Amino acid sequence: MTHPSIRLVTTGCLLSLLTLLLPACTVKLAAPEEPITINLNVKIEHEVRVKVEKDLDNLFEQNDALF
Repeated sequence: MTHPSIRLVTTGCLLSLLTLLLPACTVKLAAPEEPITINLNVKIEHEVRVKVEKDLDNLFEQNDALF
């Protein structure tokens, strides 16, 4: 068991430490200055590749003598 005066001093120290640290812990929310942009070029390129690959497959099927 601890002496009541030691407990009182410990509690006082903890409270004063918390009082000093709490103002430093602030959360600030702000909207970004520039709008968020999403780049969808990858999807578009993929679709173009699939179309080109299908065209090449059709070309190879029609002209077996190419390869």
